[in-house]
Amino acid sequence: MTPILAFGFSPMDAILILVVILLLFGGRKLPELANALGRSMNEFKKGKEEGGKPAVEEKLEEKNPDASEKK
Repeated sequence: MTPILAFGFSPMDAILILVVILLLFGGRKLPELANALGRSMNEFKKGKEEGGKPAVEEKLEEKNPDASEKK
């Protein structure tokens, strides 16, 4: 089989991994895990954006929180 997905996984490998995850966590827990993963990704993106701001802009936002809402 030729690798199709990232990291050299074939589609059969991906299906096998998904089945194992389903067996480990159960059907009820998977939506909660997916939700937590989505929230974590959003927080990471937010932190990445805030990390790129200049220090002066961050200081202004701390002193005047209304200034960030006007943008």
